[in-house]
Amino acid sequence: MAESSNNMQPSISKFDGHYEHWAMLMEKLLRSKEYWNQIEVGIITAPAVGATQEQQKLAEESKLKDLKAKNYLFQAIDRTILETILTRNTTKEIWDSMRQKYQGSNKVKKAQLQALRKEYENLNMKIGESVEDYFSRTLAIANKMSVQGETLTEGTIVEKILRSLTSRFNYVVCSIEESNDVTTMSVDQLQSSLIVQETRMKWQKDQEEQVLKMSYAGRGNRGRGNRNTRGRGRSSGGRGQKFSIENIECYKCHKLGHFQSESPNWEEENANYAQFDDAPI
Repeated sequence: MAESSNNMQPSISKFDGHYEHWAMLMEKLLRSKEYWNQIEVGIITAPAVGATQEQQKLAEESKLKDLKAKNYLFQAIDRTILETILTRNTTKEIWDSMRQKYQGSNKVKKAQLQALRKEYENLNMKIGESVEDYFSRTLAIANKMSVQGETLTEGTIVEKILRSLTSRFNYVVCSIEESNDVTTMSVDQLQSSLIVQETRMKWQKDQEEQVLKMSYAGRGNRGRGNRNTRGRGRSSGGRGQKFSIENIECYKCHKLGHFQSESPNWEEENANYAQFDDAPI
């Protein structure tokens, strides 16, 4: 009863034209239900004359399995497509018909793979794009290539991402490459590290913007100040400190006269953030 109830529920999305992806999911489903033999071998039949009781039993079991396997296929194929294959009597006949109609020739598959390779090679991180979004774009193309038969190791994907990041990650990339074997680094490890660096960059930028806002506020107070302050940079309330870059303290070296992004040690310090510890991130 439970088996019958499960058969009535769609297990995978209906076929949408992308045969390779659909066939992969369908095969895994049928294998998990122990029905894949119906695709590879077909229905087992008993001899027309002189069949033993055991042969008849195997034939009946095979026929029942075939009906259950067909039920999974029917649930995963759109009605308009089903109408073109209803004349196929067995699971194997339906599967072979779908493969012949939608798998495409080797020439077509090669052309699709070539297009994906070109898209992959031309892939670069966009200005303002987040690390998470760029990884999603890259992995989506890599997965499509894998479906078409292209083998991409994690090390290959890691190297691709490192050489296609925007210039703001230049010092981070250099540090990662100098302190790690990128060919053995996992995609998840790289993504986690870059997200940490991205968060630090955003925090540093927010700090500088806050300092600039304070400096502009100081200018505004000075402009509204009493003319009798004799240029001492005080407002009429005595609170508006006159803005000057000479009064700005660097967050990195704590010297006056520049922001942290202009610090002589900024590039070195920024690169050091990317050093990996022995323990996983």
